[in-house]
Amino acid sequence: MSPSPETPSRVTPLLEQFEFARERLLGRLAGPVMDSGDGSDTEVGPMTDEEYFWEPVAGCWSVRRRSDGPGARATHLAGAGEWGRDAAHYPHPAPPPFTTIAWRLSHLTEMLTLRADHVAGSRALTRDDYRVKGDVATAVADFEAASEAWRKALAGVDDAALDTVGYCTYPHGSDVEDPFVDIVWWVNQELLHHGAEIALLRDLHRATRG
Repeated sequence: MSPSPETPSRVTPLLEQFEFARERLLGRLAGPVMDSGDGSDTEVGPMTDEEYFWEPVAGCWSVRRRSDGPGARATHLAGAGEWGRDAAHYPHPAPPPFTTIAWRLSHLTEMLTLRADHVAGSRALTRDDYRVKGDVATAVADFEAASEAWRKALAGVDDAALDTVGYCTYPHGSDVEDPFVDIVWWVNQELLHHGAEIALLRDLHRATRG
């Protein structure tokens, strides 16, 4: 989706970066092909639930049924519904637990869902409202919907909003203290680095599990 003519010029390259990273991650998650980065397609099989939940080392944090309780070193399962994501109150465990694809994708989707809401929605959602998904198909669809909600939220932002401190009222970050343009930049960094982590875990799973 191209930026509209009304999109502030400062946010246009950030939106283009976001769109590229989003489409590349969606291809990496679901296949059948993904953009290799040089304009050619690389074949990618769709992710299975086994891969989504794969724990390559002991003591991983993941997404779990609430009835099973949190994993090692987690104090609770974040989110709403039957499933939750391993979490801990501050101070967080050190060193940080290794996290599964399920954990990373849930974290990324929750962030996009809530930040979209705190820009152009109710401005009321918290992590306790977000429904964590317990299968890969639903989780990928949820990520796609969340990223589109964030993209639509940005479509209504003008140039003055980019300089407004606290324009996004997301309660789990520095949003209320930073100008909105910094938050847009930060969301891109989250998508880029978690997308790269998920891609690497897919490669590792393929190499070690056949």
